[in-house]
Amino acid sequence: MKFLDETKVYVRAGDGGAGSISFHREKFIEFGGPDGGDGGRGGDVWVEAVDGLNTLIDFRFQQHHKAKTGVHGMGRNRTGAKGASITLKVPAGTQVFEEDNETLVCDLTEVGQRYRIAKGGNGGFGNAHFKTATNQAPRHANPGLPGEEKTVWLRLKLIADAGLVGLPNAGKSTFLASVTRARPKIANYPFTTLHPNLGVATIDAREFVLADIPGLIEGAHEGVGIGDRFLGHVERTRVLLHLVSALEEDVAEAYRVVRHELEAYGHGIADKPEVVALSQVDVADAETRAEKVRALKKACGKAPFELSAVTGEGMTGALRALRDVIVEEQARQPSPPAFKPDGDGTEDDEDADRTDD
Repeated sequence: MKFLDETKVYVRAGDGGAGSISFHREKFIEFGGPDGGDGGRGGDVWVEAVDGLNTLIDFRFQQHHKAKTGVHGMGRNRTGAKGASITLKVPAGTQVFEEDNETLVCDLTEVGQRYRIAKGGNGGFGNAHFKTATNQAPRHANPGLPGEEKTVWLRLKLIADAGLVGLPNAGKSTFLASVTRARPKIANYPFTTLHPNLGVATIDAREFVLADIPGLIEGAHEGVGIGDRFLGHVERTRVLLHLVSALEEDVAEAYRVVRHELEAYGHGIADKPEVVALSQVDVADAETRAEKVRALKKACGKAPFELSAVTGEGMTGALRALRDVIVEEQARQPSPPAFKPDGDGTEDDEDADRTDD
């Protein structure tokens, strides 16, 4: 399954059914009067976060979604049935934006959250509604109101507790494969990772989710490389694990390059707690290793962890450091609720009053 984290879709709610023009006809009842029923409401378009999805690939092949039209009213005061609503099922962490791709409509952060993005039209009144003392045989009824239609953007931001950042070939995918059951592609060339990967790490009987994104290079915030496109997937993380490879000639410069790209991207990523680690230390001799540890410590202002996914050195300590930050952040900043502006489009708004238009 291919990974897709952003797509544009067209949605249209159902039109309301038309009201009926009808008169009661029955033996021995000369003036039965109007009995045209109202039309049914058009179906709505909902978006819902469900379990078991981690990509928006389904919307690449179906980009138009339309709810059903309400049934027209009928004689004998029969009201038309409501049109069937449709639900767009998306992964947790999906944001819905207006067509300008900037105005946030809703943010579904938890499984089960749902939001109405297009409202069905109200059904029209039948002629029975217009009967008055001076107009006892009205011969007009309302047509149904049209349903809302719009184009929206769906943007997925993976929900993880910790995010892995670093230059290409810094050992992020190897770290993820070593501490979780995720099996990302690993090879000795840049940009082996082409899309984000998730894995669940366990340390001291506590689990947390790790997100690995493609490596960042200098100029990423201006569109160089591919890592900048996926930086949004670490926006929701509580802590970053910044890996710097011991194979880098200048580990301090490698650290600064990634930090600069995080700061240039913005959205609060650079302000997140950071755990720094020198990875792939098994390939360096003791003297070179000590020199690079000192240089990295000077660049980041704290002692980095020394990691080797091959020998397992330092892995437990790094996981515990991540866990401690996550626990502290969870206690201080619980997960925010889904974004819901005024008129949040929940079921409470479904039975809106009809209009006489």
